Amino acid sequence: MTLSVDTEALLEAFEEHLRIVKGLSERSVEAYLADLRQLIAETGDPLRLETEELLAFLSHFSNKRTLNRKLASVNAFYDFCHRRNLGEKSYKIPMAKLPKSLPKYLSYQEIRAGLDLIDRSKLSGLRDYALILFLYASGCRISEALSAQRSDLHEGWLRIRYAKGAKERMVPLAPEALEALEAYLSRREMGSAKLWLNNRGEALSRVSAWKIVKKYLGVSPHVLRHSFASALILGGADLRVVQELLGHSSLITTQIYTHIEQAHLAETVERCHPLGR
Repeated sequence: MTLSVDTEALLEAFEEHLRIVKGLSERSVEAYLADLRQLIAETGDPLRLETEELLAFLSHFSNKRTLNRKLASVNAFYDFCHRRNLGEKSYKIPMAKLPKSLPKYLSYQEIRAGLDLIDRSKLSGLRDYALILFLYASGCRISEALSAQRSDLHEGWLRIRYAKGAKERMVPLAPEALEALEAYLSRREMGSAKLWLNNRGEALSRVSAWKIVKKYLGVSPHVLRHSFASALILGGADLRVVQELLGHSSLITTQIYTHIEQAHLAETVERCHPLGR
């Protein structure tokens, strides 16, 4: 469908708004424009569109993630038009509710299997081994781990100073994680205050840390944070204790892990109860 000059000019203005004002990526801008061109191709002039026509267009998308992407494009476009007095209507259609997905996590056995692959005869192997245990034992974010210094360790506790939201918290470290860290630091000749260094004696980067965890466990470092929390919840820990250890400002954020507990209980009943088989 060939767009009218006015419609094409409107889309060009909206594109400029997305790029300059909103600062969206090239990919996002292209996706927004593609969605709007599809809407226009099927319904005509977007500024003369009736609510029923818009809803009919959206009803074609049964996949909720696809629908929400279309909604984001449509809502952003009509908000742009309304603020510039380009249209009489300002649509604001609520997003479709997506099913909750459980955070990905690894069991202790899966993590142990990955650790067993590490050659600890080398300094880099000692570091990789200690880093994975450190992340799993503390539940800290990778940015917090990479900011940690020797002075942040005190009698088995880790002080997380560079936490999200500029909050500090204290987290106990398991003896095995502390032993692995000490084995790495005792072999390291570089005298940096930072705990984690690359082979050149510089601070380990997020990319390098990501590659280390991915190499041995096949996941991102953040999955170890989820694994830490999941292990505590499945072990019977109080949700507020887990909230404190993770540094969540709200208990609502931590409550996602209760779904893991519920799923675990359901699997246990199904596996063990005679009526569950």
